[in-house]
Amino acid sequence: MTDGTDEYNATNYRVSFFYDLAKASVNRIAFASAHELRPHGGTAVSLTPGWLRSEAMLEAYGVTESNWREATKIQPHFAISESPAFVGRAVAAIAQDPDVSRWNGKSVSSGQLARVYGFTDLDGSQPDAWRYVVEVQDAGKSAAVTAIDSLPAPLRFL
Repeated sequence: MTDGTDEYNATNYRVSFFYDLAKASVNRIAFASAHELRPHGGTAVSLTPGWLRSEAMLEAYGVTESNWREATKIQPHFAISESPAFVGRAVAAIAQDPDVSRWNGKSVSSGQLARVYGFTDLDGSQPDAWRYVVEVQDAGKSAAVTAIDSLPAPLRFL
């Protein structure tokens, strides 16, 4: 488990040198492990959740899982967040895949895997936070401006 895909980490500076290094290192560990595990039939994957609605995040925004959308009044981009169950479903999907080796050495997100395997979050959505971060948040677009009907299907999260 990590925070950010290779694609995102390779093009974005992450807070400080050491923070950036820590985030990129987990992905590199999976990549290097994949090479060592391949001859033994093993698979190493680096998986990142999106903006996780962990207990700490819910507490920070003063919400619960049942009313988490109230936090969007404070931080509109929180609308793309996902429950811990979503990334758990990503792990379960990979674990059940008879062709799991296709992921060997890859860095993937729960949102990417949801599109491949078809699982959803607890509310039936398929949030793809890392795509959203690049296409909306880092692009300086307002969450309010990105109306659900104008988003590409994989970004429709409400």
